[in-house]
Amino acid sequence: MLLSELLKGVNVKNEYIDREINDVTDNTKKVIENCAFVCVSGARFDGHNFAKDVLKNGAVTVIVSKDLGLKEQVLVENTREAYAIMCKNLFGASVDKMTLIGITGTNGKTTTAFIVKDILKEFNIKSGLIGTVKNMVGDKEFHTELTTPDPYDMHKLFKMMEDDDIKYCVMETSSQAFHQMRLAGIHFKVGVFTNLTQDHLDYHGTIEEYKKCKKDLFKACDIAVMNADDEASQFMMDGVSCEKISYGVEKNCDIKASDIALLENKVTYKINNELNVDFHIPGDFSVYNSLAAIGAVNALGFSLEDTVKAISQAKSVKGRLELVETNTPFGVIIDYAHTPDGLEKAINAVRGFTKGRVITLFGCGGDRDKTKRPKMGRMATELSDVVIVTTDNPRTEDPDEIIKEILIGTVGSKAEVITITDRSEAIAEALKIAKQGDTILLAGKGHETYQVIGTERVHYDEREVIKSALNR
Repeated sequence: MLLSELLKGVNVKNEYIDREINDVTDNTKKVIENCAFVCVSGARFDGHNFAKDVLKNGAVTVIVSKDLGLKEQVLVENTREAYAIMCKNLFGASVDKMTLIGITGTNGKTTTAFIVKDILKEFNIKSGLIGTVKNMVGDKEFHTELTTPDPYDMHKLFKMMEDDDIKYCVMETSSQAFHQMRLAGIHFKVGVFTNLTQDHLDYHGTIEEYKKCKKDLFKACDIAVMNADDEASQFMMDGVSCEKISYGVEKNCDIKASDIALLENKVTYKINNELNVDFHIPGDFSVYNSLAAIGAVNALGFSLEDTVKAISQAKSVKGRLELVETNTPFGVIIDYAHTPDGLEKAINAVRGFTKGRVITLFGCGGDRDKTKRPKMGRMATELSDVVIVTTDNPRTEDPDEIIKEILIGTVGSKAEVITITDRSEAIAEALKIAKQGDTILLAGKGHETYQVIGTERVHYDEREVIKSALNR
């Protein structure tokens, strides 16, 4: 592909030599003959420092935002934006042929995305999915590292979808992805806002910056589907011209739930006092997730009646209030909850169907927002009968120091608090102390099958740990 074709839509500031380009990359390790190298600046790495090296290693042009005085350079306003648009062009702008549903928010993105995909499947519509748990092209599954992938990987997925005659794609859109302009050049038919609570402040610094990044979705969509009960919805809509569909439980909105029943294996409710919803994932937040999905599909032009019928076939999502088969007189639930709000929602959901005690086991990730640690400790002990504080993904921090910061929030609690640093030993202890009618909630890992210790990712699947402990 000609360089000029790759640069279509990019704000170029200089004249350049047009030539055939074989590939595009921002990774020095992926430089090949006749490729274009995009010099992206990050917190720890600035590609501009390696421009001369990559030219020696096979690149024939470098995309820069700083004038390096190189004859092979193409000067642009923003190299992150340029990289995303060039990746789009490299794969034939397949994304432009898709009807995209983007979902943003602190909690609920993954579950809502899967529900939308399940509803579309009931309408005999093959769709793609891009998100935290996995990427999907129809029924084919692909591993994922990021909630919203690197632009190259993302547009490669869109090309695969086009080749498979897929017209719809639902995707989770993270705040980091907007901040890093991974979604530059992409337009959404529908944008969904689930909720906003404290998360990723280690990256964004303030909740205000976090909100601003999420708002970018609604500057690039035709129809916004908003949680009317979340106060951040107004911020998301201020100064935005897209159409709006609102959903909720408490406030006046377009799609309102009432007569809610929280059962052990599902939720039921009425929409607008007319349509009966039967959704087979438990928990009060499942009402909001299902409403968000119903709103999204309705925004695509499908009737509420047909959408409500289809949602009854939606399946549970791995690591989201996932009931583990244990053949014990107590229940074991795995959930990804890793924020104060997420933990509160998960415990309340479990409390709603537990006859005995709620035993909550959790930790906090290392090298991440430290301010939420005591908040999660307080939340867990206020809502649970027994709390076991343990390790999550400690990364480069001392796990015991993380636990100490969590325990600050448990002071004065009525709940029994146990600390066990080793997560497997902590799970074994939870299984040991559980009695008939109790529910154990293992929070934080969810779909993850690894732990990050130091800089290494080691295999760790809680389902295997549970089975091993019960066998012992």
